[in-house]
Formats: sequence, structure tokens, C-alpha cells
Amino acid sequence: MNITEISIKRPTIIVVIFAVLTFLGIFSYKQLNYELLPNFAMPVINIITIYPGASSEEVENSVSKKIEDAVSTTENIDNVKSFSQESISYVIIEFKPSTNVDDAIQIVQRKINAIQSQLPEGVESPSITKFGISDFPIMNITVSANINSTELYDLIKNRISPELNGIKGVGDIIITGGEEREICVSINSAKLEKHNLSLLQVTQSILTANSDFPTGKIKDTSQQMQIRLSGKYKSLTEIENHVITFQDNNSPILVKDIAKVYDSRKEIQNINRHHGINVIGLQVKKQGDANTVEVSKRTTKKLSQLELLYKNQGLKFNIISDQSIFTLEAADAVMTDLFLAILLVALVMLVFLHSIRNSFIVMIAIPASIVSTFIAMYLLDYSLNMMSLLALSLSVGILVDDSIVVIENIYRHLEKGKDEVTAAINGRNEIGFTALSITLVDVVVFLPMSMAESIVSGVIRQFALVIVVATLISLFVSFTITPLLASRIAKLEQIKNNSFFKIFIDYFEMLLTRFANWLQTILRWTFRHKAITMIATTIIFFSSLSLLTFGFIGTEFIDMGDRGEIIIQMELPKNATLKQTTLAAFQVEQIIQNKPEVSDFSTQIGGTSDMVDISS
Repeated sequence: MNITEISIKRPTIIVVIFAVLTFLGIFSYKQLNYELLPNFAMPVINIITIYPGASSEEVENSVSKKIEDAVSTTENIDNVKSFSQESISYVIIEFKPSTNVDDAIQIVQRKINAIQSQLPEGVESPSITKFGISDFPIMNITVSANINSTELYDLIKNRISPELNGIKGVGDIIITGGEEREICVSINSAKLEKHNLSLLQVTQSILTANSDFPTGKIKDTSQQMQIRLSGKYKSLTEIENHVITFQDNNSPILVKDIAKVYDSRKEIQNINRHHGINVIGLQVKKQGDANTVEVSKRTTKKLSQLELLYKNQGLKFNIISDQSIFTLEAADAVMTDLFLAILLVALVMLVFLHSIRNSFIVMIAIPASIVSTFIAMYLLDYSLNMMSLLALSLSVGILVDDSIVVIENIYRHLEKGKDEVTAAINGRNEIGFTALSITLVDVVVFLPMSMAESIVSGVIRQFALVIVVATLISLFVSFTITPLLASRIAKLEQIKNNSFFKIFIDYFEMLLTRFANWLQTILRWTFRHKAITMIATTIIFFSSLSLLTFGFIGTEFIDMGDRGEIIIQMELPKNATLKQTTLAAFQVEQIIQNKPEVSDFSTQIGGTSDMVDISS
């Protein structure tokens, strides 16, 4: 017995199998994460180097160019570009799609280590990171309070940020804008020389004293005591009275003897503005495998708790953008389209097969195939994103192909007078190779797309494999569930005269006949005028290609859809100061504020814009 005969003669086995698949499919669906796009690593490496106090021109000549020259000899590089601004250098390396990014990072790290000594004094060690979809923030938040800017920054850095980092699924919290407190020790060079001290000696003395760490423990037979060295400075006076060293007469040399200590602020590297007002911004990044929607919910709940906790300081959070909202909207839209597609397929089956029973049998194939596909998605560690949901929506038409072919042939055998069981077995066996061919054609079209080595393959791999899996499962369904149901409930149905359904079917058949006659007329004309047909077809083909070639149809990496948001990116010359950039941004803000259609806007000043927009 083949699989179809087993399904019909021993239906319990198939019922149990699909009951288990349905249970596991529902369980798998609930475990799948929601994401806007599939998480994939792009063959791109970022090198960020901090050079405190340096101008953008100095950063470019002393840091960016040296790093760019050092890494440009690395194998499999497609492009190297750098961006320099005050105190910060960005070097972005784009590799060929087949490159192992982790191996490339190690090679780049060795090359940078080799030129570390050639970089100017005061340059911090370059930070090397790879780039992926999860590196984009899922939430952008602005923070305001009834306290001064430095106190607010300190509160966010030392209290708020650790709280948010502790949320399950949060990968990192990036603070933008604000003013961070800094204690300045301004050394008088004449006094330094007078006491025969070096700058390094003073620096090491101050930093060494400003420490806080465990030094061990003391214990006896009855108790144990932890010993900790607590030397953190608590006031400016403590720093001023810190003893650097002793003179020959054993009198101490204090910090205040050679320097002036005062409270200040760190140099501002970036500015965050909301409705033209300077604020502190928070960017929430999720962990690579975390659920975007769940992380957003937990973060929003935590923000409400923090507002209550610090209500005396007037702490307020304003969520500027939340990727989970668009993710859910996109998922809901695709699920709605999926449901509508199933209904339309049911209607088409009804008007063509003229049988509600047979339409019902075909319709069972869709949920049976989709639910089982969720199991494969869970095992492959896929998520519910635009690509996988689009694949499910697109596969609706593919899923019913096998079952339609099988049920139509079973119906033909019923018309010959065979009983339901015999018609189901003979109908499926007779058409089995055809159904297998239909399925394999779909598989060989989409499977190679998942094996391509390119950036695009990282996005469409889930799309292609979901269709392949769903199609293979639909073949199994058409060989088992479809003939099983046909052997039980399929029968020849006679439509009653003068019924609404009869009138509707007759009208549809009339329109279908008219369309077929019109199509025959077109075909007869084309066969009589073969030369004109070939010339017209060729012209249309090359005209279509020219639409893309000459830019009539644009291109982009991923269409992010219409979110009701506009991103304006502005880049000034490399020697522009932060103040000049702020003035330019202010002019743009004035234009935006006068637009009645704008409900909300925020501005980030400082940093490179090249890594912001994935759709470009």
C-alpha cells in the first residue's frame, strides 16, 4: 500500500499525525519572535576611534587616513570609507558577501595593532564592531526632568541606564546628547617645574588614589570580615588636599599647590533635540535573538515605573519611535492579507468546482500546511517578520495547487460512476506524478535563492525556505488528507434550478465563455500576424528593461514601507564645527515647525549618517 491507501484505509494514523503536527505547530507559532526584518549579519565592519579635543580635520589626517591605509590591504574588501568629525573617527569597511566577518575582524585588529604606535598621543584604542540588523535601535526615547543638565545626565548614566539594561532582551542602551560632569585639574606649569614634578607623575598619583576595590578578607575561627579599599573622591576639597609626594623636608606637596581644581563639563560631542529643545536621548538596542515586541513592552512598562520612582525630579520619558508598532502593523497587515487570500481561494474553488464539499476539502490543505510550516520555522530559528509572513501569504496559491489537481481528478472518477474510496485512490495514484512535478518546480525555483552568497540572500533566505517547506508539506497533505476527506465526504452534487447559487454559477460561466471567445479571437489574430506579434513583443520587452536601466524605476535594498516618518540627513564639510552644524540643523527645524502636517520631530546632531538608513 502507498501512502494514500494507508490514509484512506487506516485514517486513524493520519488523523493522529496531523493532530500532533497541529499541536506542535500552534506551540511553535507562540514561540516565534516578532521582528520587522530577518536578523542577519552584513559583511561590514565599523572602526570607531576617539581622539579627545581634536578638530575634524586633525582627526581625518592623523587618525582616519592612517587606519584607512592600514586596513585597505585586507583581502576580500569591496570598499573602505571614513568619516571624521570633532574628536571621533569612523572607518567603515565593506567586504565581499562570502567573507567570514569574524575572521575579518581578527585580521583588521592585527593591522590596527601594528599602527597603534603611529597614532597621535591621547588617541583611545580603536573599537571594532560588526554590523547587523540587530544593531539598529528598536526604540528612540527622549528624557527630561526638573533638574539641571549635568544632574540629569548623571541620573541617566548611573541609575536609569543600568535599570533599562537589566530588562530581559535589551542588548544595549546608547545615551545621546546631554552634558556630562567633569572635574578639571588645571596644572600650573611653572609650579610643576618648581616642585620638580612631571605631568605623568601627578596624573598617576591622582588616578591611583581615586580607586575603590576589594583587597581581601580577615577571618578567624568565629568570624570573617571583608576588607575594601574605598578611596573614591567625594568632593573637590579632597582632590585639592590629595598628597602627590613629599619634599626633602618631609612637607607634603598637595594638588592645590600646583593646580586649580574646579567643576566643569565634558566637551559636547553630540546634541539631541526634541521640538527644538535640547534633551537627552536614549536608544534601546535589543539582543540578536530577542522578540522586538516583547522587549518594547517590557521597556515601556519599565519607563512608567521609573517615572513614578523619580517623580520628585519630574522625570519624563517621551518615546519618539518604536519599531514594535510598525512590526505589529506589518504582521497584522500580512495576516489580514493571508486570511483574505484563503477566502478568495475558497470562492474561486467554489465557482470552478461547483461543489461546496470539494471546496472545503481543498481549503483544509491551506491551514494544515501553514500550521505545520510553523514547526520548521521554529526549528530553523526563524521569526515572524515581513519576509517570512510574506512567504506564507504568497504560498497560499501554491499550497492548493497539489490538492486542486488531486481533487479535480478524483471528481472526474466520481463522474465515471466509481465509489468514493475507489475514486479517491485511483484519482490520486493517476495524478501523483503530476502533483510531484508541480511541487518540485516550485522547490527548484525558490531553493537556490536561499543558497546564494550575498547580502540579499540574508534577507530572502527565510522567504525562500518558508515557501519550500510549505510547498513540500502541501504535497504530503494532498497525498494524505485530501484523498482521505474525498473518500468520506466527496460526492457529485446537482445544483438546484432557479437557486441563487445556480444563477450565480450560470452567470460566471457565461462571463468565462465570453472571455475564452475573446481570447481565441486574439490568438487567431496573432497566429495570422506572426511578424507583427514578434516585433511588438520584442519592443515591449526591451522597453520594460529600459525603465530600470534609465532610472524610471528606482532601486533600493529594502522597501521599508510608509511609516508616516521622514528621515532628513544632512552632512556638512568635514571642517565644520559642532556649533556650525547646530545652526544649520536649527534652520531645518524652523522649516519643519511651520508645517502643519508635522506632529512630532527630533534632531540628532553629531555622528555619521551613513549607517542610519538601511533602506538606502
